[in-house]
Amino acid sequence: MKYIVGFLRIFVGIFFIISGLIKLNDPVGFSFKLQDYFAPEVLNLEFLVPYSLAIALFVVVFEVMVGVMIIIGYAKRFTLFSLLAMIIFFTFLTFYSAYFNKVTDCGCFGDAMKLTPWESFWKDVVLLAMILVLYFGRKHIEPFFSKLTRSIIVTISLVLCLWLGYHVLMHLPVKDYRPYKIGANIEEGMTVPEDAPPPIIEYLWEYEINGEKEVIANTTGRDPKPEGGTRIGVETRFIREPYEPPIHDFSMERDDEDYTYEFLGEENLLVVIAYNLDNTEHQGFGNIRTVTNDALKKGYKVIGLSASSTAETEELAKLHKLNFKFYFCDMTTLKTIVRSNPGVLELQSGTIMQKLHWNDALDIELSEQEGAMPNLDFELKHTLDSVAVLDQKYRNLMSTDSEEERAKMAEAAGFQEDDYSIDALWAKQTAIDESNMELVAKIFDEKGYPGKSMVGEETQSAAWYVLQHSNRIPDYISIIKKAGEDGELSMRLVAMMEDRYLMGKGEPQIYGTQGQSMNGKSYIWPIEDPENVNTRRTEVGFTETVEEYAKRLFGADFEYEVLTLDDIKN
Repeated sequence: MKYIVGFLRIFVGIFFIISGLIKLNDPVGFSFKLQDYFAPEVLNLEFLVPYSLAIALFVVVFEVMVGVMIIIGYAKRFTLFSLLAMIIFFTFLTFYSAYFNKVTDCGCFGDAMKLTPWESFWKDVVLLAMILVLYFGRKHIEPFFSKLTRSIIVTISLVLCLWLGYHVLMHLPVKDYRPYKIGANIEEGMTVPEDAPPPIIEYLWEYEINGEKEVIANTTGRDPKPEGGTRIGVETRFIREPYEPPIHDFSMERDDEDYTYEFLGEENLLVVIAYNLDNTEHQGFGNIRTVTNDALKKGYKVIGLSASSTAETEELAKLHKLNFKFYFCDMTTLKTIVRSNPGVLELQSGTIMQKLHWNDALDIELSEQEGAMPNLDFELKHTLDSVAVLDQKYRNLMSTDSEEERAKMAEAAGFQEDDYSIDALWAKQTAIDESNMELVAKIFDEKGYPGKSMVGEETQSAAWYVLQHSNRIPDYISIIKKAGEDGELSMRLVAMMEDRYLMGKGEPQIYGTQGQSMNGKSYIWPIEDPENVNTRRTEVGFTETVEEYAKRLFGADFEYEVLTLDDIKN
């Protein structure tokens, strides 16, 4: 018995130390697991959710400490009682999870080793038996070292545990066991390998044979059709579950569009993760703004991922002056990717190259890429982003298909009934347009066109829209053309502005981008050299022919007709 107890105290102690340290390496992850247990459909202890991280830290530190204490024989009665109480509680918890299939991963070893609920339960049963042997054989547990030495060992162990817990909370886990570790390729992690074992399904055929119910099982899926039997029904169950890739539920979506594979193909992508804005650490966004602005200047594409709504992420971006858009991703997935809210990743064609806590965001190493924009003016970008919002403030309402739809949108936006007539809306939008044009004209006069290198890809068109909605195109058409020649503005936009300028002068357009409706008739404004217009359209980046564009502009039944200026006059 003495030797059995001696072996078991070492084995159990090491087991608890390893189990505790694995979870102490990632206490945030363990707190997420505790939240699963606290959920209404499991233990219904929702009042504990706000304290889940504190509870997680206490449990894992205590787990390591009792492992150390049982090995060296410190405070024998307290340690044995603690071990017994912990294992009884864990055994109940894992049995509850397994029997009722509530939590499919107990989190006993974090992400380092996944156990099924029943595997976790039987593991705890074996540990319970070992600890009972220790408890009843406690007289054979002799302490190692002197009392002072044991106290020093326990104190040092506690200090090291607290330091490790603090370190991983302020940074990231020392060892990353998750499928999103540095060096992992997300797209590969989402793929089912060709040699993945197929699922095995067992079919349970229930028959009534000679007045008695009988179940016939097979894995072929073929009805056995026993002689003289009447089939009652059939049920299925997996003997072997379908292969599940290590990475699933990962997506990058916005406005009902999926950008996942587009972004995973980006060679230089910086991703900011803020999985839940309700409890994000706002003090971290100062570092995030500095890093993302630097990344944009160096030629990286920058996006955010969050499970919060678009309205919430846009409010966050406005509050912290962030110069990128957020896309939607599942919250559990984002919590798995990085244990920091916010956190930041560098991706190269879907491979995670760097991953940092917001505390360490300034330590990220980014090299200057081809197409870098060192002269980005973020203050000007914010100004023009606000201008772009104002430019469309009432136009969306005015472009609705019916009075009823406009009234519904206006009421939702808080308008009074007299404020959303077309005349009232035009008056409001005209005042905004004039104010916007004064601002943009000042920018044109002082800085030239605020294009890609000055305000970035997404904001390059803001000043263009303002000018397009004004009567000052003749004053600045030369600036627009130069911006296109310099690569500061999309040539498609330059072409549209030039066509509008020519139409305003009563001359034929070049690219066929301008149409009008008059006296119940819609038409494309006359085009110079209409036979070659589609060639010119392709040269500046249009993907539609003028005929296709006309149908999009005026409806699928519209047929493009070549007109002259005389036709228009008539």
